[in-house]
Amino acid sequence: MKKNILIVDDIHPVFIERAGAIGYQCDYLPEITPAGALEILGEYSGLVVRSKFNLDRQHIDAGKNLRFICRAGAGMDNIDEGYALSKGIELINAPEGNADAVGEHAIGMLLSLMNNLNQADAQVRGGVWDREGNRGYELKGKTVGIIGYGFMGKSFARKLAGFGVNVIAYDKYKTGFSDAYAREVSMEEIVKHSDVLSLHIPLTPETSGMVNDEYLFHFKKPLFLINTSRGKAVRTQAVLDAIAQGKILGAGLDVLEIEKFPALAEQAWFDELRRSGKVILTPHIAGWTFESYRKISEVMAEKLLAWSRKS
Repeated sequence: MKKNILIVDDIHPVFIERAGAIGYQCDYLPEITPAGALEILGEYSGLVVRSKFNLDRQHIDAGKNLRFICRAGAGMDNIDEGYALSKGIELINAPEGNADAVGEHAIGMLLSLMNNLNQADAQVRGGVWDREGNRGYELKGKTVGIIGYGFMGKSFARKLAGFGVNVIAYDKYKTGFSDAYAREVSMEEIVKHSDVLSLHIPLTPETSGMVNDEYLFHFKKPLFLINTSRGKAVRTQAVLDAIAQGKILGAGLDVLEIEKFPALAEQAWFDELRRSGKVILTPHIAGWTFESYRKISEVMAEKLLAWSRKS
């Protein structure tokens, strides 16, 4: 069988270099369309994708010779994992490659929210000098609740270590994960104690729309919300309503239910979101740094090498 890989997204060339060193021919076609990929997938034993398009059953069936799919990133929600695995296709992702980037981005969002940095900057540039209106909060002594304690959640917890905070974490799929940076707790304890809530969860049927009106209603204290995971885990209107009610003091959203324009601007809640001074928005870049761009490809190459040796 041919050892060749179709790369349909922009990745760091180090992956091509290292895959080539173990005998793989890489065809780098980052401009290819989903339809174009369908036509040629059957010629390849491997596929590398980032987030350009969803790999559904049609694509997987078209890749009749596929032995592995590499996802250049952490989340696998744009791949029909169950169907791919049923076809004997190895799935490789690289959460280790951008965990530091995500952890640092979450910290940056949180500090900016708690200290009104974006608002204060805009005001000073506009000729307004308002010290009292921009009085901030200190992290020290606060309880930070983390949902999902994989690579991303752990990275965020490690980055918090110097702030003198109490870090608690809940993960539905893990037990016994308490470490030097976070203490494992129940969801009930997250809801009861959190001053900050940070999401580090994959998008699954269980997590889709998890943060909604009912979920936020149960939190006992006003909180800061950070989402650097998946936009569809959070109902945006519920966040805006909670801000209006004083239940959410500020929200840092790197991801949204609907992303990219013009579709984003067409959402009923977008104008309110855009005008809110209690929300910081970034365009799904938490894990997308100059360093992570390379590290993701390095991790994928290392995992491909390990898989090739045992397969």
